[in-house]
Amino acid sequence: MGSFRDRVSLAHTGVLFLDELPESTGNVLEVMRQPLEDGTVCIARAAMSLTPSARFILAAAMNPCPCGYYNDRSRECNCTPPIIQLHLEDLRTGLTSTSMFPRFNTKSCGPHHRPGTRRRFETGCRARTTQLGRFKTDRIYCNAQMAPRQIRAYCKLSGDCERWLERAMTQQGLTARAHDRILRVARTVADLGGAAAIDPKHIAEAIQYRTLDRTYWA
Repeated sequence: MGSFRDRVSLAHTGVLFLDELPESTGNVLEVMRQPLEDGTVCIARAAMSLTPSARFILAAAMNPCPCGYYNDRSRECNCTPPIIQLHLEDLRTGLTSTSMFPRFNTKSCGPHHRPGTRRRFETGCRARTTQLGRFKTDRIYCNAQMAPRQIRAYCKLSGDCERWLERAMTQQGLTARAHDRILRVARTVADLGGAAAIDPKHIAEAIQYRTLDRTYWA
C-alpha cells in the first residue's frame, strides 16, 4: 500500500477512514497531526523534498470500549471507567447498536430510497454550495479550511453566542485551538440549517460534538 505519507498525498480533498482507531499506533496518529493542521504533507528524499497538498477529512470508527458493550442494553460491559475514557476524545458522534433499529423492508426500500436519505443529501449539497460562494475570493472551499482571518469575518457572534462559548471555554478548560474548531463546526451547523448567522443553538451543538464523552458520566 505504500507509506502513510504517500497515501495521505492521494487523499487530497477526500476522506481518510481509519477503522478500529485504538489499534492505530501512536506514531501513526502523530504523523497525521501536521497534514491535518497545515493541509500539506512533507515527503523528504535524499535528493529532494516535496510538499503536496493534503487537505482531507479524517474519519475514524471504534467501539465505545475494548469489549464493545459500553452503554449496550443487551450486554454488560466489563471495562473500567479509566479504560473507557481513553477511547473518547475530540470531535465525534455516537451510533447505537444496529440491533436497536427497526429493520427496513429491503425489497421495497433500497439503500438510495430510505426515508430522509435524499433530504439529507440535498441539505448537504445546499450547505456546500453556500460555502463555495462564501469563499470564492479566499482560495479555500469549505468551513474546515478557515484560517483565523476567515473565522473573524464569517463567524461573527452575538452577545448570547459569545456568552455560550465563553462559558464552555471556562467550564471545560478548552484551548484557543478548540475555540476556533468550535466556531468552524458552528458555522457548518448554521449552513446546514440555512441560517445566515450563527445562533446560540449552533454553538451549543458544536460544543456537544466536542464533549460527547462527558455525557457518559452524567
